[in-house]
Amino acid sequence: MTAKNHFRIGQIVPSSNTTMETEIPAILRAREALAPERFTFHSSRMRMKHVTKEELAAMDGDSDRCALELSDARVDVLGYACLAAIMSMGRGYHRVSETRLHQRTVDNGGPAPVVTSAGALVDGLHAIGAKKVALLAPYMKPLTQLVIDYIENEGIEVVDSISLEIADNLQVGAQDARAPIEITRRLNTANADAVIASACVQMPSLASVQPIEDRVGLPVLSSSVATTFMMLKRLGLPTAVPGFGALLSGKY
Repeated sequence: MTAKNHFRIGQIVPSSNTTMETEIPAILRAREALAPERFTFHSSRMRMKHVTKEELAAMDGDSDRCALELSDARVDVLGYACLAAIMSMGRGYHRVSETRLHQRTVDNGGPAPVVTSAGALVDGLHAIGAKKVALLAPYMKPLTQLVIDYIENEGIEVVDSISLEIADNLQVGAQDARAPIEITRRLNTANADAVIASACVQMPSLASVQPIEDRVGLPVLSSSVATTFMMLKRLGLPTAVPGFGALLSGKY
């Protein structure tokens, strides 16, 4: 029997998101240069313009429709690409969301595993054995605190954080992908086991992950790196994609 080597990657994204549909394909295109598997990318959108708790909650209600649409395309894995939307819905909500959205694909005759960026970030940190982290986020401080509370509820202490306090999601997506290299110099990483270069799926950071890791000597990951890692795990594929930090080193 011939092994499957073509995979359809589905993403549920906020309507104003411009980053996850570039960073996840960039990682998997880099993987294609090293491995035989090939990927295509398919998205469905949930309406959201401003990163507020109210808009995020309203947007999350659209995720069921998006899962149905993507299962119509018979995607092989489905990613819910909005970390803050999940985390703002309450502690541990990624498990509720993943179970519910997977059931939507099952009911539609196109069963696909579901990865949420929120769950992937937590699972990625557990995979590398991180107990304490420092993080950079673009959010207003109250929303960053929600993210911190969510991560700490999963048994990982946040020892330091930076909030850029950008409310408009398009402005978040317009940030320089290499800006976190310098911004994270302000993070206190002395007691950290890992650094999160972007605790947000919309803030570009892919070009910063490896340079930060090289500088601080700690594992560095981002929402897009963690989501890709968990997608590959759900697909049963090797996770080695050099150049994007320790989590994608192939060790985990």
